[in-house]
Amino acid sequence: MRDIAAKQPKTYTLQFWLLCASSFLFFASFNMIIPELPDYLTSLGGADYKGWIIAIFTLTAMLSRPFSGKLADSVGRIPVMMVGAIVCCIMGLFYPLVATVSGFFILRFFHGFSTGFKPTGTVAYVADIVPDHRRGEAMGLSGMFGTLGMASGPALGSQIKIWFSLDVMFYTSSALAILSILILIGMKETLQNKQKFHLGLLKISSSEIYHPDAIIPAVVLALMVFSFGLVLTIVPDFTDYLGIENKGVYYATFTVSSLVVRILAGKASDKYGRIVVLQVACVLYAAGMIVTGLSTNIWWFLSGAILFGLGTGMNSPTIYAWVAGRCDFKTRGKGMATAFIGLELGIMQGSIFSAEIYNNNPDNFFLAFLVAALLALSALLFLRKKNG
Repeated sequence: MRDIAAKQPKTYTLQFWLLCASSFLFFASFNMIIPELPDYLTSLGGADYKGWIIAIFTLTAMLSRPFSGKLADSVGRIPVMMVGAIVCCIMGLFYPLVATVSGFFILRFFHGFSTGFKPTGTVAYVADIVPDHRRGEAMGLSGMFGTLGMASGPALGSQIKIWFSLDVMFYTSSALAILSILILIGMKETLQNKQKFHLGLLKISSSEIYHPDAIIPAVVLALMVFSFGLVLTIVPDFTDYLGIENKGVYYATFTVSSLVVRILAGKASDKYGRIVVLQVACVLYAAGMIVTGLSTNIWWFLSGAILFGLGTGMNSPTIYAWVAGRCDFKTRGKGMATAFIGLELGIMQGSIFSAEIYNNNPDNFFLAFLVAALLALSALLFLRKKNG
């Protein structure tokens, strides 16, 4: 028995943990500036365009997914991750130089390429090195480190801004991206039969834009993460409205709560099925939006964040394990890119429409949260029909 066990490949290798560390630093890098961006844009004279802070970013990420998916399946997972991290590093250095609204949105446009590339390579890499029967668990554990970066980044960024300045916050963001790059340099590529990069690989045919087997998960994801676009866009203003100084506290709370359930949710999806776990996540998303929207004090506010975080923790590892199981090895990068297109489309719509509904009027906060809750419940109905 010991000899048989010794021959079994390890699920969590050094390469897996290096990937986790790189993900932590990458997600902390671009998330740490988010809570302060609405006020930063307002100071530039762009208060009416807050909904586009996240929308422009996610639009670029979405447009880049077919390219990152194709390159991940041809050139390799690591080069795709490297591109994303390098873009994140460079953009962080340019924010302090911006003096106009148009300049700000040009930066946000190019910054979006970072998330169009890095996560696509990451989830494909995890799917490559982990056995099928533990994929949900591994996606949960890997995602936990990205979630830790999302949790620590906003709170850290706001605190750096309070203690020092916005410029120091932006430079810190760039420094974290550099560390993420250095880790990737020491990792081994998992893609077999790699190609050398050539310009012809940037030519995308209609069949390469999306993976048909990933469309259903992408639709579910888009409906669920509308609420995430809302949270990124109007929660900073809602935090101000409630008199809370640190705008990263909601992000930290929902992210930490997602960590509590993430690995367990991944294991549950391996055992009971992806759709069952996703249905529970939809209910938690909707509950989190309603409770947050009804908040009149910090305790209700953070209770909503906890519910939203539990939904996020159940959704993320499950949806990507679902996609990985529906796509073969040779097209897994394209499948993951398709799921991420759904992710970015949902976040972008959430950002734009929540800002329009809110319209800088505190009386409209609850209506915006209610719309997000209803879309999460529509995802639940879609899944129940799929499972019926």
